[in-house]
Amino acid sequence: MIGSLVMTVALAVSSGGSADALVKHQAKTLTLQVPGAWDRTNEEGTEKFKAPSGDGWFTLDVGAVQTAGMQPKVCLDKILTAMGGGEGWEKISLGLNPAAKKVNVDDATEDGEDKVRSVTYVGCNGKTTWSLIFSMNDKKKDRFEPLAAKIAQSVSYAKGK
Repeated sequence: MIGSLVMTVALAVSSGGSADALVKHQAKTLTLQVPGAWDRTNEEGTEKFKAPSGDGWFTLDVGAVQTAGMQPKVCLDKILTAMGGGEGWEKISLGLNPAAKKVNVDDATEDGEDKVRSVTYVGCNGKTTWSLIFSMNDKKKDRFEPLAAKIAQSVSYAKGK
Protein backbone atom coordinates (compact mmCIF):
# COMPACT_ATOMS: atom_id res chain seq x y z
CA MET A 1 0.00 0.00 0.00
CA ILE A 2 2.72 2.49 0.96
CA GLY A 3 4.78 1.47 -2.07
CA SER A 4 1.92 2.22 -4.46
CA LEU A 5 1.24 5.55 -2.73
CA VAL A 6 4.90 6.54 -3.09
CA MET A 7 4.81 5.52 -6.77
CA THR A 8 1.63 7.58 -7.36
CA VAL A 9 3.17 10.65 -5.72
CA ALA A 10 6.42 10.16 -7.67
CA LEU A 11 4.51 9.92 -10.96
CA ALA A 12 2.47 13.03 -10.19
CA VAL A 13 5.60 15.01 -9.31
CA SER A 14 7.55 13.81 -12.34
CA SER A 15 4.75 14.72 -14.76
CA GLY A 16 4.28 18.18 -13.26
CA GLY A 17 0.79 17.26 -12.04
CA SER A 18 -2.25 15.90 -13.82
CA ALA A 19 -2.90 19.11 -15.81
CA ASP A 20 0.40 18.55 -17.61
CA ALA A 21 -0.05 14.81 -18.27
CA LEU A 22 0.78 14.29 -21.93
CA VAL A 23 -1.44 12.62 -24.52
CA LYS A 24 -0.86 11.83 -28.20
CA HIS A 25 -1.96 14.57 -30.63
CA GLN A 26 -2.03 14.42 -34.44
CA ALA A 27 -1.61 17.70 -36.35
CA LYS A 28 -1.68 17.03 -40.09
CA THR A 29 1.44 14.90 -40.75
CA LEU A 30 3.01 15.57 -37.33
CA THR A 31 2.43 13.68 -34.10
CA LEU A 32 3.43 14.95 -30.67
CA GLN A 33 2.52 14.68 -27.02
CA VAL A 34 0.49 17.58 -25.55
CA PRO A 35 -1.00 18.23 -22.09
CA GLY A 36 -4.41 16.52 -22.16
CA ALA A 37 -6.10 18.88 -19.69
CA TRP A 38 -5.09 22.11 -21.44
CA ASP A 39 -7.70 24.15 -23.34
CA ARG A 40 -7.38 23.82 -27.13
CA THR A 41 -8.52 26.21 -29.84
CA ASN A 42 -7.86 26.41 -33.57
CA GLU A 43 -7.73 29.72 -35.39
CA GLU A 44 -7.05 29.68 -39.12
CA GLY A 45 -4.99 26.49 -38.86
CA THR A 46 -2.94 27.54 -35.81
CA GLU A 47 -3.63 25.37 -32.79
CA LYS A 48 -3.37 27.05 -29.39
CA PHE A 49 -3.05 25.17 -26.11
CA LYS A 50 -3.49 27.01 -22.79
CA ALA A 51 -2.71 25.78 -19.27
CA PRO A 52 -5.68 25.80 -16.87
CA SER A 53 -3.71 28.27 -14.68
CA GLY A 54 -3.31 30.67 -17.62
CA ASP A 55 0.43 30.97 -16.85
CA GLY A 56 1.57 29.03 -19.93
CA TRP A 57 0.41 28.43 -23.49
CA PHE A 58 1.75 27.36 -26.83
CA THR A 59 0.85 27.55 -30.49
CA LEU A 60 1.46 24.85 -33.07
CA ASP A 61 1.61 25.41 -36.82
CA VAL A 62 2.17 22.57 -39.28
CA GLY A 63 2.62 23.06 -43.02
CA ALA A 64 4.06 21.50 -46.13
CA VAL A 65 7.13 22.53 -48.11
CA GLN A 66 6.49 24.09 -51.52
CA THR A 67 9.43 22.37 -53.25
CA ALA A 68 9.36 18.59 -53.62
CA GLY A 69 12.50 16.71 -52.64
CA MET A 70 13.97 19.48 -50.45
CA GLN A 71 16.73 18.36 -48.09
CA PRO A 72 15.69 18.74 -44.41
CA LYS A 73 18.73 20.92 -43.55
CA VAL A 74 18.02 23.27 -46.50
CA CYS A 75 14.40 23.46 -45.40
CA LEU A 76 15.37 24.39 -41.83
CA ASP A 77 17.79 27.04 -43.08
CA LYS A 78 14.97 28.57 -45.17
CA ILE A 79 12.70 28.66 -42.11
CA LEU A 80 15.39 30.36 -40.01
CA THR A 81 16.09 32.91 -42.75
CA ALA A 82 12.38 33.70 -42.95
CA MET A 83 12.35 34.22 -39.17
CA GLY A 84 15.08 36.84 -39.28
CA GLY A 85 18.21 34.74 -39.74
CA GLY A 86 20.02 32.13 -37.72
CA GLU A 87 21.27 34.39 -34.94
CA GLY A 88 20.33 33.17 -31.46
CA TRP A 89 19.07 29.80 -32.68
CA GLU A 90 20.43 26.55 -31.27
CA LYS A 91 20.38 23.82 -33.93
CA ILE A 92 19.11 20.53 -32.58
CA SER A 93 17.45 17.36 -33.86
CA LEU A 94 13.79 16.55 -33.20
CA GLY A 95 11.80 13.75 -34.79
CA LEU A 96 15.10 12.45 -36.27
CA ASN A 97 15.38 15.61 -38.41
CA PRO A 98 16.92 19.08 -38.19
CA ALA A 99 15.27 21.57 -35.86
CA ALA A 100 16.19 24.71 -33.97
CA LYS A 101 15.35 26.33 -30.64
CA LYS A 102 15.42 29.95 -29.52
CA VAL A 103 14.54 31.55 -26.17
CA ASN A 104 13.40 35.17 -25.82
CA VAL A 105 12.43 37.10 -22.70
CA ASP A 106 10.36 40.26 -23.14
CA ASP A 107 8.85 42.78 -20.76
CA ALA A 108 5.13 42.20 -20.30
CA THR A 109 4.65 45.49 -18.44
CA GLU A 110 6.14 48.95 -18.91
CA ASP A 111 7.98 48.80 -15.58
CA GLY A 112 9.60 45.49 -16.56
CA GLU A 113 8.24 43.84 -13.42
CA ASP A 114 6.52 41.05 -15.35
CA LYS A 115 8.25 39.21 -18.17
CA VAL A 116 7.13 36.71 -20.79
CA ARG A 117 9.51 33.92 -21.76
CA SER A 118 9.02 32.42 -25.22
CA VAL A 119 10.67 29.19 -26.28
CA THR A 120 10.37 28.67 -30.03
CA TYR A 121 11.05 25.37 -31.76
CA VAL A 122 10.98 24.95 -35.56
CA GLY A 123 11.71 21.95 -37.72
CA CYS A 124 11.42 20.29 -41.10
CA ASN A 125 11.90 16.83 -42.57
CA GLY A 126 11.97 18.06 -46.18
CA LYS A 127 8.20 17.57 -46.56
CA THR A 128 6.55 18.88 -43.39
CA THR A 129 7.41 22.16 -41.64
CA TRP A 130 6.31 23.07 -38.14
CA SER A 131 6.72 25.62 -35.38
CA LEU A 132 5.97 25.33 -31.70
CA ILE A 133 6.00 28.61 -29.76
CA PHE A 134 5.71 28.10 -26.02
CA SER A 135 5.07 31.22 -23.92
CA MET A 136 4.97 31.53 -20.17
CA ASN A 137 5.19 33.95 -17.27
CA ASP A 138 8.96 34.10 -16.73
CA LYS A 139 8.43 33.45 -13.00
CA LYS A 140 6.96 30.04 -13.93
CA LYS A 141 9.81 28.96 -16.23
CA ASP A 142 10.91 26.17 -13.86
CA ARG A 143 7.52 24.52 -14.36
CA PHE A 144 6.86 25.22 -18.03
CA GLU A 145 10.27 25.17 -19.75
CA PRO A 146 10.88 21.44 -19.02
CA LEU A 147 7.33 20.74 -20.25
CA ALA A 148 8.02 22.65 -23.48
CA ALA A 149 11.15 20.53 -23.99
CA LYS A 150 9.17 17.28 -23.43
CA ILE A 151 6.54 18.36 -25.96
CA ALA A 152 9.20 19.29 -28.55
CA GLN A 153 11.11 16.03 -27.96
CA SER A 154 7.93 14.06 -28.65
CA VAL A 155 7.66 15.36 -32.25
CA SER A 156 7.49 12.66 -34.91
CA TYR A 157 6.70 12.81 -38.61
CA ALA A 158 4.20 10.55 -40.38
CA LYS A 159 5.94 7.85 -42.37
CA GLY A 160 5.94 8.29 -46.13
CA LYS A 161 4.20 11.66 -46.11
